[in-house]
Amino acid sequence: MFTDVRVIIVLAVLVLAVVAIHPNPFAKGVAIRSVAFNSSAAFSGIESPKPTLSPMSRERIIAMNNQEINSIEDYYSFVSTLKPERNIHIKTNKGLYKLTTREKTETTILNETELKEVIREEFDNETNTTRNITDTVVVNKTKTVSLGTEDLGLSVYDAPQTNIRKGLDLQGGTRVLLQPDEKLDADQMGMLLENMKYRLNVYGLSDIIVRESADLSGNQYVTVEIAGAKEEEVKDLLSKQGKFYAKIGNSTVFKGGNDIGHVCRTADCSGIDPRVGCGETGNGQWSCGFSFAISLSPEAAQRQAEATKDLAVVKEEDGNEYLTEKIVLYLDDSQVDELRISSGLKGKAVTDIAISGGGFGTTRDAAIFNALENMKKLQTVLITGSLPVKLNIVKTDSISPVFGEEFVKNALFMGLISLLAVAAVIFIKYRRLKVVLPILFISNSEILLLLGVAAIIGQNIDLAAVAGIIIAVGTGVNDQIIITDEALKGGKAAEIYDWKKRIKNAFFIIIAAFSTLGVAMVPLLYAGAGLLKGFAITTLIGASIGVFVTRPAYAKMIEIMLKND
Repeated sequence: MFTDVRVIIVLAVLVLAVVAIHPNPFAKGVAIRSVAFNSSAAFSGIESPKPTLSPMSRERIIAMNNQEINSIEDYYSFVSTLKPERNIHIKTNKGLYKLTTREKTETTILNETELKEVIREEFDNETNTTRNITDTVVVNKTKTVSLGTEDLGLSVYDAPQTNIRKGLDLQGGTRVLLQPDEKLDADQMGMLLENMKYRLNVYGLSDIIVRESADLSGNQYVTVEIAGAKEEEVKDLLSKQGKFYAKIGNSTVFKGGNDIGHVCRTADCSGIDPRVGCGETGNGQWSCGFSFAISLSPEAAQRQAEATKDLAVVKEEDGNEYLTEKIVLYLDDSQVDELRISSGLKGKAVTDIAISGGGFGTTRDAAIFNALENMKKLQTVLITGSLPVKLNIVKTDSISPVFGEEFVKNALFMGLISLLAVAAVIFIKYRRLKVVLPILFISNSEILLLLGVAAIIGQNIDLAAVAGIIIAVGTGVNDQIIITDEALKGGKAAEIYDWKKRIKNAFFIIIAAFSTLGVAMVPLLYAGAGLLKGFAITTLIGASIGVFVTRPAYAKMIEIMLKND
């Protein structure tokens, strides 16, 4: 049996499949999922892994300050004890990095009690006037609060033990299906996909899959899968075209993207605006204002100078002088802010300006959080520029990682029960271990080969792919039963008139069934906007492996076993 070329081919590809899967149940450490922009980890030289990188090739953190990191619990236990301005040595499977932790601060608005406390500490009421106290309240209406140690900027997960890529259904995350407002050609679609990837990376998300999809009606879609991200975290970011521009009168002076030289995202020039602060709106809601600095390109600054050189100057009641027009800011054709222009800027090419906005919430803390989130999204849009077309959200799915882990365990358990059930039914039917064992061997081989191919081509194993594996194995068992029935037709194999003719009859049925399956799967590559693509691909791969690799080997195995029976 082991000298037959068909059996040798099966054994050889099984070895290749194991190499491709690269199982390592003893892998230590935590794998790096992503590295945040401008974080301590990024400055130390740690790079975000590319989405196309195989799981076992990802960089893994093995130790931090000579303390072993064997699990995600070890990592977060170590990080929780870090203090600001401390040196951290991170050892990975690819190198050694040194980074310094930073203090996380937040500028907040003083409440009435805190204002009074400031006055008591800095002034003696017997020697200072009311005017001085009033001035002090204005100067000290904000405070910087330390929030401990800033996050290192690393997103990690338990070290993978194989090269099998888990889809969102099995590892958790967010999947968003979007549809462009207009038909795009190949170049426009490529530009859209690259811009979306860049925008999501700038926002701080990684391990992203952005791909084009379509349905049977020819409608275009974009599917975005982000491991470990929350639905609300990316929903607004993806649905906005991000067409940002500023106008003075009827003149557009700058746009998001190329006209923006720099966008400040550090605490010293971005955050809650102390001039606006936070306050109750009167309907049980709180509102907070934010601001951040940006630098315009010289060309944009010159356009601004041209737009203001002929404007008149008006003097306000407070004595300040401003130009008659304001800079009005628009996002996706909706006004988001307007800024007064000081008379001193008339006709001048100023490159540094501040962008402001706001946020709302049921509590003061919720309003601050919402304002800072809105600021982060606006900063991302300004850096990346607008998308070439507006996108409409068709469907969003948010999958819990806990659910994914439970599903993997249940799938493995039920898979084992299914194989045992198949073995029991086949044994009851044929009453021969010489038939049961080859069928079980081939069925398990097909699963291993299918996973090996998936590891090589980078195919994600999600719920749809698991369904495809079940279909592939089911058709495989069915085909092996057809071969066995043909082999046993009329009695023992040695007494049957022509072995080759029997196998030919069996494979005629098998090829006909395979062709029908292939015809049925091709439309599913596009059905459901491509969401069933994993099912179709996995089914086709599994069926092809069976027909061209494992079924011929099974036919030879059953021939040898039954002839020697």
